[in-house]
Amino acid sequence: MLSFFVNNTAPNANAPASFDWSMIKNIPVEDLINQLISRLVHFSIQVAIAIAVFYIGKFIIRKIHNMLRGIFVRRKVDPSLSAFLLSMVRIALYFILVVTVIGILGIETSSFIALFASAGVAIGMALSGTLQNFAGGVLILLLKPYRVGNYIEAQGYSGTVKEIQIFHTIINTYDNKSIIIPNGGLSTGSINNWSREEYRRVDWPVSVSYGNDFATVRDALLEIIDSDPDIVKRYIEDDRHERALRAGKADVAEDSDTDGNADDITAETSASPWWKRILHPGSKKAVHSAETAKTQHDSQRIDRSPSVYLEQLADSSVNLKVRAWVPTALYWDVFYRINERIYTELPRPGISFPFPQLDVHLSHISNTPLSPKSQQ
Repeated sequence: MLSFFVNNTAPNANAPASFDWSMIKNIPVEDLINQLISRLVHFSIQVAIAIAVFYIGKFIIRKIHNMLRGIFVRRKVDPSLSAFLLSMVRIALYFILVVTVIGILGIETSSFIALFASAGVAIGMALSGTLQNFAGGVLILLLKPYRVGNYIEAQGYSGTVKEIQIFHTIINTYDNKSIIIPNGGLSTGSINNWSREEYRRVDWPVSVSYGNDFATVRDALLEIIDSDPDIVKRYIEDDRHERALRAGKADVAEDSDTDGNADDITAETSASPWWKRILHPGSKKAVHSAETAKTQHDSQRIDRSPSVYLEQLADSSVNLKVRAWVPTALYWDVFYRINERIYTELPRPGISFPFPQLDVHLSHISNTPLSPKSQQ
């Protein structure tokens, strides 16, 4: 404070920076007290403004925090990601607030900013791998290539996802091993998410002996497949609708509604007398349009009926491939159950399984006796 007075009252602006007590003697006491009081009042006003700005900024930060948290809840953002983002936003806003308050007090803030910037660069270089995992975790939580409960295969491991954290993902294998995989590799590598699709195709390789009738084998395999209640009979949409009805759900798929409306219109029109059909020709057009929509809708759906193909004529067997579609959650149950049924039920119609065979051909051996020299 005294240096300020000395610098303001010095006659030479280029005077040395050392404090000269003799200069105070030339300042009237009243002027010195007035300048001191004005400086104290100015500094007090700055402190009051800084305190007011700090509390107002704190109130605004709290409001922004609550608003973002509400947005994350409505958007159903992952809790771990939302907590991390909220903490990062809060830290950044408080840093800006503190720098602003320091600037209001008259303290130079460029040195603080440079210090924090250099510290951030040093920390970033030291934690490059960890930051890569952090960025990968943020991408995984935002893009959601897999979720908790999905069965995935990545980085040479396969298992059920138990936790998705910021820096790593935890999966459990079938033998209950807990595998921790860094998110950096998961975000940049290939991931096979077995649970992403609602339905999957199951393949069963079946080998029969030569001589078995292919039509008989095919019919026997299709009978085994068709009798299983968990296998899609033709369309996935119809199977989904039937499962919803069996589960007691009231909602009905739009495609089934369209089919039902078409059938109702057809039945109503066919049951009406001929004179009504003549007086109201629009009903016939409605039936035609409904049947056309139903035909187009069925043509857009993919036929997922079970199928049997002759895949290979091998050395000792005829290899067939059986294919069917099942819900992803029932994949392994259906796979092992049908395997057992093929082994136990396929031989009943007289179908035989092959064994490795080797045909040995012996050439004719001459009866000419060996010479004494060759006998030795």
